[in-house]
Amino acid sequence: MKQSRPHDIEPLPDESIDDFMDGRLRLIQSRTGYRFSIDAVLLSEFVTVKQDDIVVDLGAGCGIIPLILLSKKPVKHAYGLEIQWGLAYQTSRNAALNGFSDRMSVIMGDIKNPPLTASCADVVVCNPPYRRKDSGRINTDRERAIARHEILASLDDILNTARGMLKPKGRLAMIYPVERLNDLMIRMRTLDMEPKRLRIIYPGMNSDAKLAMIEAFLGGKAGLKVLPPLLDQGDYSIGGQT
Repeated sequence: MKQSRPHDIEPLPDESIDDFMDGRLRLIQSRTGYRFSIDAVLLSEFVTVKQDDIVVDLGAGCGIIPLILLSKKPVKHAYGLEIQWGLAYQTSRNAALNGFSDRMSVIMGDIKNPPLTASCADVVVCNPPYRRKDSGRINTDRERAIARHEILASLDDILNTARGMLKPKGRLAMIYPVERLNDLMIRMRTLDMEPKRLRIIYPGMNSDAKLAMIEAFLGGKAGLKVLPPLLDQGDYSIGGQT
C-alpha cells in the first residue's frame, strides 16, 4: 500500500516540483537541466510487469519510470541505477515525495559495473542515450548530454549489464531509434535475449517511424509479436488523457 506523502521535501533553488498523471505523481526536476521526456512514460506503459516482479531501471534520471510502474503495476520493488549524483538525489527525494521509499531503492553507480547482484531482476527497463558518442552536436549541459549521447555507457554496455541482471525468462524493455533497431535486435539475440514484443511509434499518419519499443525475454523462444502502431504520444498527446 502506498504510504502518505511527506510534506517537508523541498526542491533546490534550480529545481521545480511538477504534477503528473493528474497529480497522482509529483516530481522534482531541474528547471534548466535534464527533464524526463514522454519516451520514458511510453516505455513504462509498454513494459510487461507481473505480480511481485523486481524491476531495475538502468539510468533512472529523476526516477519517472519506476515511479510510474510502482503507481500503476504490481511491482514488488524497484531499483533505480543512476551515475549522476544530482539525478540520483532527485530520484531518492521523488521516491519519498510520492510515498514509495519502502518499495523503491536508488543506487548510485555505473551501468558498466553496477553494484547489484547477478540474476536479481525479473524486469530490466532502460530509456538509453539514442546517439553514438561521436554523432551530432553534444549538448553543453552535462546532464542532457549524458542522457542523449553514449558518453558514459554504450548500447553494448547496457545490454551486457541487463543480461547479467535478468533472471531466467526475465524481460528487458527498451525504447530506441528505428534507424538503430537492427543493431539492437541483433545484439539482443547474440546475448540470448529474444525479441518478443515490438511497438513502433510514428509522429503522425504520414510520417516515417522515429522510435520503437522492444521487449526481449532472456532465453526466450523465437517469435516476435508486432503490436499496433502508436501515433504521436498515444494517450499523452494533446487532447489525450494523462
